[in-house]
Amino acid sequence: MRPIMIQTALFLSLVPAIASGNPPADKLDFFERKVRPILVENCYSCHSADTKPAGGLRVDDRNGLTSGGNTGPAIVPGHPDKGNLLKRVSNGDGKRRMPPEGDALSAEKIEILNQWVRDGAVWPPVNLPASLGKSRAEYDQLRKTHWAWQPLTKPAAPAVANHDWPRDDVDRFILARLESSGLRPVGDADRLSLARRLSFDLTGLPPTPGALDAYLADKSPEATARFVDSLLASPAFGEHWGRHWLDVARYGESTGPSRNIPYPHAWRYRDYVIDSFNRDVPFDRFIREQVAGDLLPAASVEEGNRQKVATGFLALGVKDVNQRFKVRFIMDNVDEQVDVVTRSVLGLTVSCARCHDHKFDPVPQSDYYAIAGIFTSTENASGLRNMMGGGGLAYYVPDNLLRLGGSVPEAPAEKVKELTEKVAEARKAWDAICGTPEGLKRGPNGRPAQFEFRVRFEKAQSELLSLTDPAQRGLAAHGARDLKTVADTEIRVRGEAEKLGPVVPRGFLTAFKVPNAKPVNKAQSGRLELADWLVSGNNPLAPRVYANRVWAKLFGRGIVSTIDNFGVNGDAPSHPELLDHVASRLVDGGWSTKKLIRALVLTRAYQLGTESDPASRKVDPANILSWRHAPRRLTSDEFRDAVLASAGGLSKDRPAGTVAKDMRMIEMRDNGPEARTIHDSADKSPARSVYLPLLRGVTPKALEAFDPVEQTLVTGQRDNTTVPGQSLFLLNSGFVRRQSLALAERLLKRQGSDSDRVAHAWNLILGREPSSRETERALAFLASYESDSREELVALANAAAKPANPARPAGTEAKKDEPPADPDQIDQTGEVQAEEAVRGKDARADAWLALVQAVYATAEFRFVK
Repeated sequence: MRPIMIQTALFLSLVPAIASGNPPADKLDFFERKVRPILVENCYSCHSADTKPAGGLRVDDRNGLTSGGNTGPAIVPGHPDKGNLLKRVSNGDGKRRMPPEGDALSAEKIEILNQWVRDGAVWPPVNLPASLGKSRAEYDQLRKTHWAWQPLTKPAAPAVANHDWPRDDVDRFILARLESSGLRPVGDADRLSLARRLSFDLTGLPPTPGALDAYLADKSPEATARFVDSLLASPAFGEHWGRHWLDVARYGESTGPSRNIPYPHAWRYRDYVIDSFNRDVPFDRFIREQVAGDLLPAASVEEGNRQKVATGFLALGVKDVNQRFKVRFIMDNVDEQVDVVTRSVLGLTVSCARCHDHKFDPVPQSDYYAIAGIFTSTENASGLRNMMGGGGLAYYVPDNLLRLGGSVPEAPAEKVKELTEKVAEARKAWDAICGTPEGLKRGPNGRPAQFEFRVRFEKAQSELLSLTDPAQRGLAAHGARDLKTVADTEIRVRGEAEKLGPVVPRGFLTAFKVPNAKPVNKAQSGRLELADWLVSGNNPLAPRVYANRVWAKLFGRGIVSTIDNFGVNGDAPSHPELLDHVASRLVDGGWSTKKLIRALVLTRAYQLGTESDPASRKVDPANILSWRHAPRRLTSDEFRDAVLASAGGLSKDRPAGTVAKDMRMIEMRDNGPEARTIHDSADKSPARSVYLPLLRGVTPKALEAFDPVEQTLVTGQRDNTTVPGQSLFLLNSGFVRRQSLALAERLLKRQGSDSDRVAHAWNLILGREPSSRETERALAFLASYESDSREELVALANAAAKPANPARPAGTEAKKDEPPADPDQIDQTGEVQAEEAVRGKDARADAWLALVQAVYATAEFRFVK
């Protein structure tokens, strides 16, 4: 049997046994007549789908019982002595006994539960859909025909008529398609435009005046290659290309939805990504570390820490901590992990098979749950748990975080003892009043009296944790690790977490072959084998998807335009042979991102101009065939960073974490103090945008207007909208105005004429000298604006300076025969006061501020050609 079909065959062999081999009738009858009534009468009121399940435990479905609540599994089928259910119903302690009210269960009922668990905890089977597990002919056909799932090839470069044009085989593939379509490429970009393009594409920043002058002065054939190498060696490269991957990794520093809880250690993963790109960690290694870094060998504590931090890729997604049921919380997180791994590396929407076989791609439910089993065997070490309606630190689970190697000074023993006692006293006081008539009585502020006791307890608890919790002392990370018990998981019928179908062996997708892939190690979760399978040299998708991501960032459009979807509903490649050529170069180059980027930006295709040829536009208006270089708008991050850089306010230093690292893992209120702190920090920060606090739902104001990344899903290509709010942002944004003022002040301090200052402004903002016409218009604008501003200031000062009766001192009454005040005298006094007021203002500075702000708003600044 072919290896790719083994997993499907195993699954198909299980379905008839499950579907037709129902549990023995006598055991099922025993459950329905004797066990279920005990659960319904004594447990459902607190532990079912119709309630807020106490302790996170559900007893109205078997999965809820086996997965258990906050204190572990309620039952372990076949082992009555191992679960919590029988221990609690048998406990004589009134505080621990279940049910907590009324009479305890009789010995007869306890024995019934014992027998039921001992016999395997039989539960009525779920009705399985008729289609479950059945082979689909269309899937077999798609596996054979869809381009993305065929083995990677190494096509020979095609012959071209214009032998002098290509510099690289990439150029030959491009030119061959153009020639066959009757098109020809436009001319090369001028060196000034090329320098700006390279600088933004490789570092996300404009070229510095010194670097630009040096490049333009270098007339050697190797000038561009040397300029590219300097950009690749810059720390800004990792910050920019790391930001691209953070988009794909749906990076965020908080959970996001109904209860927005900070991820205070998320910045570690951000820095790991940036450092990986600067170090040019091979992409296959990069993926292995993120999927299974904790399972890889490490030569040092530092390397081990780095690899643990890398698994933050699996932990930093959106989480609904307000989810009522633990099993749903777990399966929703597993689904999020399946989606980010498969869509980011393979470009496939595997999560569509959670509820049913994929409607378009050959991904049956069995494939989805083969991969899901790997993640149900993995602990999502985010430091959080689910709890409906929790408050304070209720969602925080310190032991769930990954511990990093290293040491911190021991906490003062006396202080720890003092705080431990304080916490105990506060807890005792809260427990004593909670739920009592006195505690529920509302005070003048509308809150119940017990609220104050709860706040007192949580404050004491936080103080103690700040001393004793290693996570709060810097030795923790959000990530993933194997569970103590690993196992295959069941299909969830219609995707409902509680409705269990047949068990599926852990494994990989069957849509395509990956020869020589190792099967899952049954003693571990399977993440290590999954990582190896994902980036195997025999996997046809991983190199194609990543090569296409790199191409899209450099050329403005992917060879496959649907960056994150290589499935049937995605676009076909515009140049199939070129895609395989670039993907093969990636693999042959040791999966080096820098090598691939260097090769692509030195091609003639990349260095084309952006001018539009009418004949070519008529045939290929979308520039799919790459007959010119596509101009693009700066992203929100690039725009902010470019404004800061040109105004002289951008810091090149990496900040230590973000504001979020000092936040406790409690819910952030909408527009609350935490959100205001985040906005204030982002507004004042001189750091690059990638280092701003990036909590979900609290986007820094300087990034809002120009389509910042969506932090909930894999995003290979950001939205690119044009809306009126963007123009208003450029004119009214406090950020743009502050940076414009800073640059205006620098220009005014500069020695020389206004013409020299205009030239310097153009060089700093646009990276070029202004034309004579632009200089003339800028000087005229300055003169006109300054004159209008001065007149306005005079008028305002004049109005403010006029007293009610300026000819008579305040507080005196007019004499009976006193003549009216002289109007000329009044005007003269007001004008003098107005002139004095204008001297305290600076109409000239206002004019330069307006000019700088206007240049920032130009299309030339906001676009890269």
